[in-house]
Amino acid sequence: MTIEPILIAELALLGVGTGFLAGLLGIGGGMLMVPFLTIILGNRGVPADLAVKMAIATSMATIIFTSISSVRAHHKRGAVRWDIVRRLAPGIVIGSLIGSLGVFALLKGTALAIFFALFVGFSATQMFLDKKPKPTRQMPGTAGQLGAGGAIGFISGLVGAGGGFISVPFMTWCNVAIHNAVATSAALGFPIAVANVVGYVWSGQAVQGLPEGSFGFIWLPALGVIAICSFLIAPLGARAAHSLPVSKLKRVFGSILYVLAAYMLWKGLRG
Repeated sequence: MTIEPILIAELALLGVGTGFLAGLLGIGGGMLMVPFLTIILGNRGVPADLAVKMAIATSMATIIFTSISSVRAHHKRGAVRWDIVRRLAPGIVIGSLIGSLGVFALLKGTALAIFFALFVGFSATQMFLDKKPKPTRQMPGTAGQLGAGGAIGFISGLVGAGGGFISVPFMTWCNVAIHNAVATSAALGFPIAVANVVGYVWSGQAVQGLPEGSFGFIWLPALGVIAICSFLIAPLGARAAHSLPVSKLKRVFGSILYVLAAYMLWKGLRG
C-alpha cells in the first residue's frame, strides 16, 4: 500500500491540530477530525455514505493514542479525578458497544452526518453560553454516573468523538473544577475509544467497497499518521491548558465548529 506525500502532509497537519486540542480542551479531536477525514476520503473516490462512517470510526481509533498521551500529562499535574473515571467507565463501555455494534452499523452515513452536525452545533452553542452550575450541585451516585457514562459512550460512538463535549460540561455542571474536568475527560477518552473501535471493526467486516488499507470501518493510513502526530503534540496542549485563557479559546473553537457543522449538515442533506 502506497501513501502519496500530499496525503501524509494532510493527515499530519490534522493530527497536530487534533492532538493539541485534545490536551488543551480535554477533547479527542473528533469534532475537527471527522469533517476533514470525510473530505479526504471523498477526494479519493470513497462514496459519501461510506466516507462519513469511515471518518467517524477512524477518528475514534486515533483517540486511543491521543488519550494516553494527554492523560499522562494531566496525571503528572494531579488533575485527573480517578474516582469519577472508575464510576463512569462501566457505563461508557456499555453505551459505546451498543452504539458501535448496533446503531452505527444500521444507520446510513448521511443520517450520521446530520446527527453529527446537530451535535456539533449544540456543542458549539454550549461553548458560547458557558453556563455556570449551581454551587450546591454535586456528582450523582453510582447509578447516576453509570447512566451518564452510558449516554456519553453511546453518543460518542455515533459522532466519532472522545466524549469531552459531553463529559466536561456534565462534570463542570456538577461543580467539578474545570481543570479536573478536562483532565478526567481525557482519561475517559480511552475506554470510549477502545469499546467503540471494537464495534467498528466487527460491524465493518462484511462491508463491501472499503478502500485499500481498511480494517473494518477504520482507515489504517489515516490512523497511523494522525495517531503519531497527535500523540506527540497532545502534551503541549495539556501544558497550555494551565496557562492559556481556555474560555476565550473555546469561543474561537466554537466558531470553527459552526462552520464544520454546516458542512456536515450539507453533506448529509445532499446525500
